[in-house]
Amino acid sequence: MKIKFEDLILFENEDFLLVNKPPHLATLDERTADRGGSLLRLAKEYNSELQAAHRLDKETSGVLAFAKNPAAYRHLAMQFEHRQVTKRYHAVVGGIHDLDSISVYLPILPLKNGTVVKIDKLEGKVAETIFNTLKVYRGYSLIECIPITGRMHQIRIHLSCLKAPIVCDPQYGGEPIYLSSLKKKFNLKKDTEEQPLIQRVALHAHALSFALMNGEPIRVEAPYPKDFEVLVKQLNKFGI
Repeated sequence: MKIKFEDLILFENEDFLLVNKPPHLATLDERTADRGGSLLRLAKEYNSELQAAHRLDKETSGVLAFAKNPAAYRHLAMQFEHRQVTKRYHAVVGGIHDLDSISVYLPILPLKNGTVVKIDKLEGKVAETIFNTLKVYRGYSLIECIPITGRMHQIRIHLSCLKAPIVCDPQYGGEPIYLSSLKKKFNLKKDTEEQPLIQRVALHAHALSFALMNGEPIRVEAPYPKDFEVLVKQLNKFGI
């Protein structure tokens, strides 16, 4: 399905453009030959001056900021560096968790292959995430995640340290989520295999807050994409 970049735009002014990144689309061109292209490539077709100010994992959906000029890029980069940007993610995790401003402060080390990380108190880089429970279901929880630092796979590994791995995240201990685990009288059609409710790590970048060039604070929210919305709807319907 062809993605129309204009349909992704959440906010635009003379300096910044914020979009709702679809899942399964890389932020930047990947080193591997990826025929799927990237969000940056689509952005540059829309406006060749655009530069990605940060990145989201390929499977992660949600709000992503582009700068339209070098001054705007520097302005936002400095805010990221000084941890003045607030990122709020939503994740569906396994288990029932009552988290109220719980901080996980555990250093992260990327492993040699660059696709996975581990907690390493000796060699890892400082990493902190704050977690809040938004809603509890039967066997699952919807969690708000606020990363203070921006390490690779930070939210995913920190949640697994809380024994709350994100559903459909096998790399960090997350199991698939099936409708049959929520719905009491679930009947599968004969000779069909049940598919998980979501086919990716259930993580969505819900909101981004930062200061515009004139110092004015802004908060931009990204609606759930269809797969995440369906997952939360089914949890609300059958998981209470």
